[in-house]
Amino acid sequence: MAAAIAVRSGRRRWLGLAAALLALAVLFAASLAVGARHLELATVWQALRHDDGSDAAYIVRALRLPRGILAVLVGAALGLAGALMQALTRNPLADPGLMGVEIGASTAIVTGIAFFGVTAPSGYVWFAFAGAMAASVIVYTLGASGRAPTPERIVVAGAAVTAALGAFVSAVLLLRGEVFDRFRFWVVGSLANRGFDVLWQVGPFIVAGALLALALSRGLNVLALGEDTGRALGARAGRIRLAGAVAVTLLCGAATAAAGPIGFVGLTVPHVARMITGPDNGWVLPYSAVLAPILVLGADVVGRVVAAPGELEVGIVMAFVGAPVFIALCRRTRIAQL
Repeated sequence: MAAAIAVRSGRRRWLGLAAALLALAVLFAASLAVGARHLELATVWQALRHDDGSDAAYIVRALRLPRGILAVLVGAALGLAGALMQALTRNPLADPGLMGVEIGASTAIVTGIAFFGVTAPSGYVWFAFAGAMAASVIVYTLGASGRAPTPERIVVAGAAVTAALGAFVSAVLLLRGEVFDRFRFWVVGSLANRGFDVLWQVGPFIVAGALLALALSRGLNVLALGEDTGRALGARAGRIRLAGAVAVTLLCGAATAAAGPIGFVGLTVPHVARMITGPDNGWVLPYSAVLAPILVLGADVVGRVVAAPGELEVGIVMAFVGAPVFIALCRRTRIAQL
């Protein structure tokens, strides 16, 4: 009986994942067709097959296609990073910001604009990624404090680093008005004006982080049983946490560098995934990697529709959509203990 129930449960999970992938494909097609200039799907398909030099071909191939791919990569990265952080810290309210990734990227962007004259999104990427990595290393080192890092120490270290770097960012922005003028277009969270050059810069890091995150699923399940039980089963908590921190840094650092801070994705999506799959990280992580791009792509399409012929940046739409969704999740279900 138990085996039959397990088979049915696994089949439902596979079907759910397939349905999510189908929804993602539909939204991706919509992202290629919807915008200031709406295009028929037949026109989109023709433009993808052949570049005839028309305006439609340029819009699809040069503007919307890299934007859609970036939305998928950024969404998957943030979803996986959020699920990892919640599993590593066993804190259902954890998100990638606890590792200092977002404030590290912001600090590096402000530094690049103020002192190195960086002005283009393609130039922001390496500064943001370096800042995200540096902040994560500092948080992890402080969280270790000469011993094995624990979730509690990492959270406290992340809060301290965020406060310190946040003060630096605020000081520079207050003293240098021209820096704020440029920084505000990045910090709002946007997928616009990102071409294939940005994709090639961040894509390898996101893929590497995703593979590492998925490989950690079994270890995370063992850690969820408790430190003592995990050690008895052969799990090395320190190594798992270190690998998880590396994966979060790669994922969230690359995503934030490319698109700026986009809130609520890493916080909300893992809860939705666990509502569907249960606590097994072998399913939570893949579901998060698919559901998060659906959310980001959907927010991007909504932003183009509600403000046409202009658009709302995806970070703004996520703030309006993500907060009520998360509040509804909190009200309807008890937040799972991790």
